[in-house]
Amino acid sequence: QVQPVESGGGLVQPGGSLRLSCAVSGSFFRIYAMGWYRQAPGKQRELCATVTSGGITNYADSVKGRFTISRDNARNTVYLQMNSLKPEDTAVYYCNRATGTLYSWGQGTQVTVSS
Repeated sequence: QVQPVESGGGLVQPGGSLRLSCAVSGSFFRIYAMGWYRQAPGKQRELCATVTSGGITNYADSVKGRFTISRDNARNTVYLQMNSLKPEDTAVYYCNRATGTLYSWGQGTQVTVSS
């Protein structure tokens, strides 16, 4: 059963940057659209960025212009570059398929934006 492994989170000050990584096993990774999701305390998980197998990206309004999603199909890895971070970006970040049957959820990686 495929379970993504997220990494790269941490504590950062407002205005700072972080780069998240997500490793996914399996040979079908390259054909799936992938997404980064996040879940803040007391809130539902939300999809904030997606990238198709061909590299076309889409973003939620809340992160547009600040976050960049990318993928490396040779490494079965998805990335999320987060710039100009705000306290409201504080959440556990997960990656998973953006469409179709989801993988099992990984542990996620905690991002905390605070001074």
